[in-house]
Amino acid sequence: MSDHPRHVSPPPDGPSPTARDHEAGQGGSDGHGHQIADGTGHVDAHGHGHGHGHGHGHGHGHGRKAEAGEGAHGPRPKVTRMRAAAVHLFAPHSHDSAARSDAAMESSRRGMRVLALSFAVLVATALVQAVIVAYSGSVALLGDTLHNFADALTAVPLAVAFSLGRRAATRRFTYGYGKAEDLAGLAIVAVITASAVMAGYEAVQRLLAPQDVRALGWVAAAGVAGFLGNEWVARYRIRVGREIGSAALVADGLHARADGLTSLAVLLGAGGSALGFRAADPLVGLLITVAICFVLRDAARQIYHRLMDAVDPDLLDSAEQVLAATPGVRSVGSVRMRWIGHALHAEVDITVDHRVSVIEAHAVAVEAEHRLIHRVPCLRAATVHADPDGPHAADHHASLLGHRIPSPR
Repeated sequence: MSDHPRHVSPPPDGPSPTARDHEAGQGGSDGHGHQIADGTGHVDAHGHGHGHGHGHGHGHGHGRKAEAGEGAHGPRPKVTRMRAAAVHLFAPHSHDSAARSDAAMESSRRGMRVLALSFAVLVATALVQAVIVAYSGSVALLGDTLHNFADALTAVPLAVAFSLGRRAATRRFTYGYGKAEDLAGLAIVAVITASAVMAGYEAVQRLLAPQDVRALGWVAAAGVAGFLGNEWVARYRIRVGREIGSAALVADGLHARADGLTSLAVLLGAGGSALGFRAADPLVGLLITVAICFVLRDAARQIYHRLMDAVDPDLLDSAEQVLAATPGVRSVGSVRMRWIGHALHAEVDITVDHRVSVIEAHAVAVEAEHRLIHRVPCLRAATVHADPDGPHAADHHASLLGHRIPSPR
């Protein structure tokens, strides 16, 4: 978190109103010992446990603590102390690096659980289908069985990606290894592409050289089993993938859904064969190939957006609203976000009253980051840059105009 205090200008005519209040022993502090400037030179009592004696500070180096009912600069009202104690007793929270790491680790653990369970379901489904393939000689069911095995194997690159994502950042990989998920997503898109090509090829082959299928009832049952197994896995992967913000897991869920559609092709083809329509199986197979191509398009779009650092504009709107409502923030400048694996990181610019002290400007920036982490889904960290809003006509970034990336529009 960076608030760039070098841009905060002291008032030209003496200490700020806040500084005078502090000298008089009137500085305010909430039950957490956290000072927040309200943008007018005064300090707003709003506590969130930054470096105080409750054992869950943010680790931002405030150097302030609450002891024996004393605030950072003076005594606090008894009611405020009681309220702060109640908040800490019933709603403890933390946003230091360890807490953020715990949240990311929990997301990775959820992803690993999804992969393990879905892998087991798909392998069991494919094994049942393989037994029926050996008995019936159904080429359509053989293709579906191969698809299910392939879908199960896509859990491997995702599992590797989630494992890599747990590693701590290094001096070479300063943002960690979360982007490995997007690389796994590329592998999944490649597998979906191969499934579409294989399904289309088999459909054309069966159309050119129709084949009789034995044990149609068992083949149809295997098709139903394949569809149900894949659809359950698809729903599970997509739901959890969206909850933890993993585009790769969502793409893998879409892949499972595509394989479920190929299972339906087996069922419909068996029904057509039972009615004496030998071309039913390959024709349905071609239709399913088209459906898989639509699934491929959706999965490829999601992975492409992640690789290009695209985010939902609604997330930016939400962040801007949170920042604008933060005490001490005069205006909101640039807001940038990017996904690193299934975690969001943000870089934002805000302006504060140019008369406040460096400590007060820092407190505003910390509070802005705190609120963003609480209220923006999947956000793990934010870098907040605080600029002074004056004096009038002052340009504090004139030397950087030719070097900065234009703000998002």
